[in-house]
Amino acid sequence: MYNLTQKLELYSEGLQVIYDLMYIELKTGYSDDGPAWIGYVKTSQSKKTIYFNDHAFQKYIGNYSNYIDVETGDEYWISGLKRRESNRHWAGHGKIMIDQRAVKEYLSLIGEKELSLNWFEVVEIEDKFPIERIRKLLNKKDSDK
Repeated sequence: MYNLTQKLELYSEGLQVIYDLMYIELKTGYSDDGPAWIGYVKTSQSKKTIYFNDHAFQKYIGNYSNYIDVETGDEYWISGLKRRESNRHWAGHGKIMIDQRAVKEYLSLIGEKELSLNWFEVVEIEDKFPIERIRKLLNKKDSDK
């Protein structure tokens, strides 16, 4: 869908965003084996907010996390993709769900011809980016201060 080597800058409701293919792993409630995805995210120009799968994440410094879900407070590890297929922590378990639209680009990135179904589950991830909902939530929090 999107060229991995090129960032597409698009405008959505007056907000400049960048589409990227990234690794997202839930840390809250799990060790290193929480649900994990490889999919397209929408990133604000400042890179402070990442939108994915109807969630919004903001930068955060945790023990094993680097982003926090703005609405739930759950902690996540979000990063770019690694070329050696080592996206999960070495102690982690479980398949990584990969967006079916991203498979071709991911295989190109890692230099492989096919995806290992021992490590991955191909799924459909809907492009649902809650930009306006999160903007309203954050503005409400600011006005409540």
